[in-house]
Amino acid sequence: MGERPESARIPPVRRVRGRVDPVTRRPAVFLDRDGTLNEEVDYLSDPEQLMLVPGAAAAVAKLNARGIPVVVVTNQSGIGRGKYGWQEFAAVMHRMGTLLALEHAHIDAVYASPHHEQGQGEYAVADHPDRKPNPGMLLRAAEEHGLHLPGSWMVGDKAIDLEAGRRAGCRVALVRTGYGTQVDGTAADLVAADLAEAVDRILAQWP
Repeated sequence: MGERPESARIPPVRRVRGRVDPVTRRPAVFLDRDGTLNEEVDYLSDPEQLMLVPGAAAAVAKLNARGIPVVVVTNQSGIGRGKYGWQEFAAVMHRMGTLLALEHAHIDAVYASPHHEQGQGEYAVADHPDRKPNPGMLLRAAEEHGLHLPGSWMVGDKAIDLEAGRRAGCRVALVRTGYGTQVDGTAADLVAADLAEAVDRILAQWP
C-alpha cells in the first residue's frame, strides 16, 4: 500500500467533503456505508469491487433534492488492522461519488473510524468513542455542521448502527440489505427492505 505524502493523509476521523451549512441547525440523514449504500464486501479496498445497492443512488438524490444533509458514518477497522490504507479508502469513496453523480446524487460529508481492539499502533483502541456503536462520529458531524440530532435519522444494516443513532439522539432505521436480515428490528423506528424504501418512508414523515 505504501506511505502517502503528509499532505494527502486522512485523519482517523475525517470529513471528506462538506456541503452542509453550519449556520442553520437542521436535521440530517446519517448513513452507514457497507451493506447500506453499497453491497457488502469484506474489507472493501478495491474501487472496482464497489457496487451500490440497487436504488441507493436515487434514494440519496431524493434527500439531496429536499436539501437534507447526507452524512456517511462508517467503521473501517480494515485500516486499523493494516489490511488497507487511507488511500484505498479514499479511492473507494471517490468511486462511490462517481457512481452517485450518475444519478445526480452526492454525499455531503464522510466520517470513518479505523479503531479496533485488534488494530495497530494508534488505532489499537477497544472502545474508541468514534467507533460505532459509540456515537462519536455522529456527534462530531453535528458539532462541525450544526446538525439537529433529535430530528435526524441514522440508517444502517447492523445493530451497532441502530445503537449509535440512538445514543446520538436520532431516530433509527434498519435496512434488510447487507447484514440486515440477521438483525432484530424491534429496536428500530423503521424497518425497510433497502435504502430506497427507508428514504421514502423517512421523507413521508419529514418535518
